[in-house]
This record gives sequence, structure tokens and C-alpha cells, in this order.
Amino acid sequence: MTTSRTLLRPAALDDLDRITDLHTQARTAYYRAGGFSDADLTSPEARSRRREMWMRALQGDTTTVLCAVRGGDETVGILAMGPPLDPDVDAAAAGQLYQIHVHPGSWGRGIGSLLHGAFVQQLRDASLTTGVLEAWERNNRAQAFYARHGWKPDGHHRPGPAAANYVRMRLELSPSA
Repeated sequence: MTTSRTLLRPAALDDLDRITDLHTQARTAYYRAGGFSDADLTSPEARSRRREMWMRALQGDTTTVLCAVRGGDETVGILAMGPPLDPDVDAAAAGQLYQIHVHPGSWGRGIGSLLHGAFVQQLRDASLTTGVLEAWERNNRAQAFYARHGWKPDGHHRPGPAAANYVRMRLELSPSA
């Protein structure tokens, strides 16, 4: 799947450091905007935790990770998706969008929408009718992005960093034509 010069492809272990760096840059931009301290975002310990998390995702059997690559080798976006994490979400009907991150310098160029489209296609390919995700309540940019794509808060919250909650959102797919 491509848009202009951006290609989506499955992520590999060779992508681990690029994925971790991109995640760190995107996360720093939106958490900083929400009042979170840089030290908690960019410390070597925080990077190491993110790297370990991505390594588990890449090596696991249940998570799909895609890279959005421009110009053959520049990773400009990442997506992680898989089965729902919350026990109150029906795994027979729903898939979870764990993360979409786009390099801040590439925001507004359609990369997030391309990744989102891949998630929706994966739901359809698996005959699932619902998507779920969590967005940090202070990440207004992400919540607006998801709302533009039809997502709605479902009333479920859980504690997040900086005394702000994560808000669970749902996307109900219409039947394919």
C-alpha cells in the first residue's frame, strides 16, 4: 500500500532502533504538549523500556507492526495492532489499535491516515466489526485525528501519566459493500 512516496511494510527486528527512536520523538511531542516532563520521556531508561516493548511486539505472535517508509529507507510512521487488551472487549468482534506514531516532521501528510487505513483493512480481513484504542486525554491532536476517522469515546477510562486518564475509543465498521 502506498501514498505518494510512502510505502507500508511489515516491520522487522532490523527496524527496532528506528521504531524506538520514532516512537520517542512522537511521544515526546504529544506528551510535552500535554505538560509532561522531557526527562521522563527522553531518559535512557525510558528509551530502553520502549525498545524492550517494541522488541516483544516484533517477536510476538499476536501483534502486527507496520512501518511507513518514505524514500526507501526513512521510517516516518509505525503502527501496532492486535487483539483487544481489555477483558470486557469481545475479541471475536474487535481488534485493538495499540499505537500509531508519525514522525512529528511528517504530521499532516496523510501518513497517519494511511496507517489507520491499514488497521481498518486488517479488521475487515479478519471479519471484525469493531476497533478499540486508548488515547491520552491530553493528546488533543490524536483524539481529533481519531474522531475524524469515526472513532468515539466509549466511556471507559484508566489512569495515565501526569494525572491524566487514557480514554478508550471505539470504531464501529459498517458492513463492506
